[in-house]
Amino acid sequence: MTINNSKSVINLKIIRRISIILYLTFLLLAFVASIMKFPFLGISKTVWTVLFTACFLIIIFLPVLLNYQYIYFSDEGDTIIFRYYASGLIEGKKNSVEIGKKTFSGFTLDKNFFGLIQSITLYQRMKEGVAKYPPVYISALKRQDKESILESLNSYAPRVKGKKPA
Repeated sequence: MTINNSKSVINLKIIRRISIILYLTFLLLAFVASIMKFPFLGISKTVWTVLFTACFLIIIFLPVLLNYQYIYFSDEGDTIIFRYYASGLIEGKKNSVEIGKKTFSGFTLDKNFFGLIQSITLYQRMKEGVAKYPPVYISALKRQDKESILESLNSYAPRVKGKKPA
C-alpha cells in the first residue's frame, strides 16, 4: 500500500498564494490607491482591515501550528518507508525513514491540542537496543489515510501477550 498527500500539500500552497494576492490587493486598493471608499457595505476601513488580516494570518499560520507535513508512506516489499517534510511557510528538510519489517519494533500515536496535532513515533530493533525515530506528523492526512497507515503499522508490530496494539 502506498499513500501520499501531495494533492493536499499542493492545494494548501495554492490557497496560501491566493490569500497573499487577495490580501495585497485589498491593501493596495484600500490604502495605497484609495480606490475603495469607506464605509464599504456599512463597515469601516479599520474593521475591514482587521477582518482581512485575521483571515490572512489564519490561512498562513494554521498549517504551521498544526505541523502539516507532506507524507509518503509505503509498506510494499520488505520495508516500511516514511518520507516527509514540513509544508509550513518554510519547507523543512526532507526526511526518510526506512525500517525493515522484521526489525520493526512498534510505534506510538500521540495526540496534542485537542487531537488536532497527531504524530507517529516509529521504533526499530537494533543490535544496540531499540531505536526511536523523530515523530512523523500525520495531521494533514485524510482520516481514511490515517486509519490505513495505523492498520498497516499494527499488522507489522510485534504482538505482546496481554497488550493491545497502538
